[in-house]
Amino acid sequence: MNNRYKKLAAAIALFALSGCAMAPQYQRPEMPVADTFAERNISAAPSAEEGVPTKSVATLGWRDVFIDPALQQLIETALLNNRDLRETALNVASYQAQYRIQRSALLPSVDGSGYGTKQRSLTGTSLSTSEAYSLEIGATAYELDFYGRIRSLKDQALEQYLAMEETQKSAQISLIAEVSTAYFTWLADRELLQISEDTRKVEEGSYELIVQRVDAGIANELDLAQARTSLETVKANLAMYRRLVAEDLHYLTFLVGTSLPDRLQEAKGLLSSVAPLSIIPEDLSSEVLLQRPDIMAAEHELKGANANIGAARAAFFPTISLTASAGVISTDLSNLFDGGSGAWAFTPSLSVPIFNSGKLRAELDVAEVQKEIYVSRYENAIQRAFQEVADSLVGIKTYEEQVVAQKANLAANEQYFNLARNRYQEGVDSFLTLLDAQRSLYSSKQAYLSLTLAQLENQVDLYKVLGGGVKEYTE
Repeated sequence: MNNRYKKLAAAIALFALSGCAMAPQYQRPEMPVADTFAERNISAAPSAEEGVPTKSVATLGWRDVFIDPALQQLIETALLNNRDLRETALNVASYQAQYRIQRSALLPSVDGSGYGTKQRSLTGTSLSTSEAYSLEIGATAYELDFYGRIRSLKDQALEQYLAMEETQKSAQISLIAEVSTAYFTWLADRELLQISEDTRKVEEGSYELIVQRVDAGIANELDLAQARTSLETVKANLAMYRRLVAEDLHYLTFLVGTSLPDRLQEAKGLLSSVAPLSIIPEDLSSEVLLQRPDIMAAEHELKGANANIGAARAAFFPTISLTASAGVISTDLSNLFDGGSGAWAFTPSLSVPIFNSGKLRAELDVAEVQKEIYVSRYENAIQRAFQEVADSLVGIKTYEEQVVAQKANLAANEQYFNLARNRYQEGVDSFLTLLDAQRSLYSSKQAYLSLTLAQLENQVDLYKVLGGGVKEYTE
């Protein structure tokens, strides 16, 4: 009989420690998008060059993608000093601490206490002195997690913490992309400023030439007015690009979080000298989206909502709490640890929900609806990510074709300007033809540089929407 009771007691103890899971088994929702991006007419995306191995997107770090030394320094400085990123990191630390708080509820909290009293009081007609001393340790209101309520809450807190970690990674990727785009924009505006400065010199030379020809009676006032109009337009653009270059530097300083290195502003780098950022395989599976931090964060939130259902279900069942203490007590301090001075207390409590007007049922309904909301958010995040990646991949080939065509257009406009200038100087064509050639060449240079910037921005965007490189976070 004794063995039977021992086995029963062991079974009860094991049940108390393990409990039973009330949360539904988590199943990842199906991908609500096509299996590959090739189905979205992106098969023309460039593959790796001959002899150059194609890297897996998951293994790319930002240093593998952004190889410009000045840009790498800016990104590294921004990751260390950007205040928005620092705030996100502090939020992660806060969620991690909240998880530790919730996890601590799985184990009893043991406290120690001691006291001593000595008092003199009147008993009948005489005075008497009494003493009492106590020393004990114990646990107060420790809940036995039979139905997994506390473990479900712990799992929910863990998923919130993990989601916040992924949010931090997402913020890092966004910051890297933003710094890169700002840097490229600064290079472009600085180059446009130089183009405007060179064009102003050409326009001033043309204007002075027209003045001389008017004085010689070769040209008329209409030619002079047209030349001045073109010159003033370029001067206005020159002032605009000076402003834009300054604003670009201000924005870079804000993103980096500290002053920019002096050699950056003195650098002579051109946007056209920036190499393509990465080589993307032609046939890319949509499974790569699951590596995006924002999608991983959405899945952690979904898992947290799943765990919350377990906590809501467990609330329907009884709650058993234990309060226990053990120690020594004596009326004489010198005898406090003598034999026979031991004292203990054991106070279990049981709480059973009987009638609550459907409150628990409603809370479970809320938890289940919340899970469906997070399922929709997760699926929506995947669909949005698929669209973003598909758009960026389409841009790889189309921007390449645009840049090639615009470069040919620029070469044609340079030839047009040289011919028009020679023919005007020889008196074959009017100044209106030369003026049209000057404006066309200026516009073509601006368009080519703007398109080059757009191509680089698309590559930066592709790095961002693919989730960046995960290995960089552990270096």
